[in-house]
Amino acid sequence: MTMLNLLRLFFSATVSTGALLLGACSSLERLKFLGDTPPLSAIENPTSQAGYKPVHMPMPMPQYATYNPNSLWRNGSRAFFKDQRAHQVGDILTVKVNITDKATIANETQRSRENKEDSGVDNFFGKTKVPVLNSAVPTKIFTADSTSSSDGKGSINRNETLTTNVAGVVMQVLPNGNLVIEGKQEVRVNFEIRELVVAGVVRPEDIESDNTIDSTKIAEARIAYGGRGQITDVQQPRYGQQVLDVLLPF
Repeated sequence: MTMLNLLRLFFSATVSTGALLLGACSSLERLKFLGDTPPLSAIENPTSQAGYKPVHMPMPMPQYATYNPNSLWRNGSRAFFKDQRAHQVGDILTVKVNITDKATIANETQRSRENKEDSGVDNFFGKTKVPVLNSAVPTKIFTADSTSSSDGKGSINRNETLTTNVAGVVMQVLPNGNLVIEGKQEVRVNFEIRELVVAGVVRPEDIESDNTIDSTKIAEARIAYGGRGQITDVQQPRYGQQVLDVLLPF
């Protein structure tokens, strides 16, 4: 057995052991709440959670505000009264998630090739026989034939619709005034929890007067809709099957 095969076996065993340990931990966690509804996540500061990273994007040169002496009006103000729309860290705004995705793609590719090589000698210096050997001149020295063809077809037919609202919180104000927002919503119905997560970067100018913004106006949008609970557990394959799907080459 070569060193490469030994490394492959060691890697496969390591992955299998890790998957089994993770599966065991998850199973123990589920057994802990056996017969109870799935617990809701605690409300925490997203910036203090593991894996949180502030957003860094290219910024223009800073523009300093100018004020007019002896004037109640400030340049750039929208009105004399305070704007109630979200504009600083901690403010809340409503994200209107409206996703209608429909795609139909069909591709077909056909290719064929046929080659034939034939090499021979009709005579040897005008004679039909080879001197000395007194044998006939070979009319076929080399003959080769090859034929190849391929036919590939593929199609995609996708139709997805998601319409809902979720409240988000301003997590960060970028130097150019854009807002980094993030919102999470959990709804529990019987033994199933539905989760909706929305995050991205928005312009204050795109926030409507009722403090809402459409999901199509969110840059670097990250929208996730899923769930966990008894129904999701039934729809997912067992841990052992998932490990075999990853490791088995056939």
